[in-house]
Amino acid sequence: MGKLKTFGQRVLRRLRRDFLGENASPVAVVEDVFGYVTEIPFGQSVSMRDVSENTINWIMPDFGIGSGGHLNIFRMISRLQKLGFESRIIIPELVWSESAADAEARINEHFLKLDARVFVGRENIPSACFSFATAWTTAYYLRDFQSTVHKCYFVQDFEPYFYARSTESVLSEETYRFGFKGFAAGDWLASKLLREFSMDVDKFSFSYDKDRYFPPIQPRQPTKKILFYSRPPTPRRGFELGYLALKQLLALRPDLQILMAGWDVSGYRLPKGMENLGIVPLKDLRELYQQCDAALVLSFTNLSLVPLELMACGCPVVSNRGENVEWLLNNEIAVLAEPTVHGIVTALLKVIEDRAGAQAKADAALNYVQSTDWDTETLKLASSLRKMNEREKQEVCREEMNDAQLQSRI
Repeated sequence: MGKLKTFGQRVLRRLRRDFLGENASPVAVVEDVFGYVTEIPFGQSVSMRDVSENTINWIMPDFGIGSGGHLNIFRMISRLQKLGFESRIIIPELVWSESAADAEARINEHFLKLDARVFVGRENIPSACFSFATAWTTAYYLRDFQSTVHKCYFVQDFEPYFYARSTESVLSEETYRFGFKGFAAGDWLASKLLREFSMDVDKFSFSYDKDRYFPPIQPRQPTKKILFYSRPPTPRRGFELGYLALKQLLALRPDLQILMAGWDVSGYRLPKGMENLGIVPLKDLRELYQQCDAALVLSFTNLSLVPLELMACGCPVVSNRGENVEWLLNNEIAVLAEPTVHGIVTALLKVIEDRAGAQAKADAALNYVQSTDWDTETLKLASSLRKMNEREKQEVCREEMNDAQLQSRI
């Protein structure tokens, strides 16, 4: 019932208004979908004396299985726990999960084993030293939440680009002006937030799970298989462009096999040579990546982590050009294509037909990704948090000294 009450009622009401022409109340519809935007502060103000300085609230949207953004957050939570931080997961509104207990079970079954309690609803958010928004919608809850010392923003992508110029795009853009301390994924995003919004932002880079992704033990023989990271509901991953390019590639090379992974695309009319793998379980990804001669991963906003996981498995990566990609990928470790059908087909043919060149890039890519480390990136974040606490303590000491001096003069 939780799913029906939250996701179903809110979204279906909007669909009825927009597409079926029913006489739904516009006010009711808008408030159902965007009610959290109205500023209503809640919670009691706290100071460093009131909370444990290692406590972190992570305010996030409810999650579906296979969400890469949530996996990144859970990965960071897991590593921060090893450094002595206590994390709580806050879901303001249930969509996919039935309850807090169900959300905890789904995290442990489909993502990572976490010792982190889930809280549901803004009224149940506990006080904490640090509270993180993790998506633009959650930034509005954090704006209103008073029971935290520090307000932070874990920014993995430039979310206004997820929409046409619209209510959603301008509301998401506004969250970068809330004054939160930013922690951004990579150079491109951190630079954009600093340059365009003057956000106080630190950056962390990308890595991969080294226990999960590694190259095959034996040298791999060509398989004529190409992986396509297929996410139709995620427009920034360029499904339609990739599909058109791969269909043309199959016309030129019908001996190839295209493996579509990342989403169930059985509703699409796939030509011969394309196979729908759907959402592949984490435990099966390494074997899939290791068997492919190339992988196409498109990113029209910030880069996905998938290219690093593929490179760690020895699979050559083809991606699109753009500052949002080239802050990490370059021609030494990947094949970068113009984001056109012709450009992508040309790049894939280059990988398939120039085996020596593709192997050289794969070797260079493997060397690069092996030099990265999630623990190093987590230490950067932990260090920033501790520095924030030290500055806060110093400020409290100054205020207490000033108060004492004023009292002595009375």
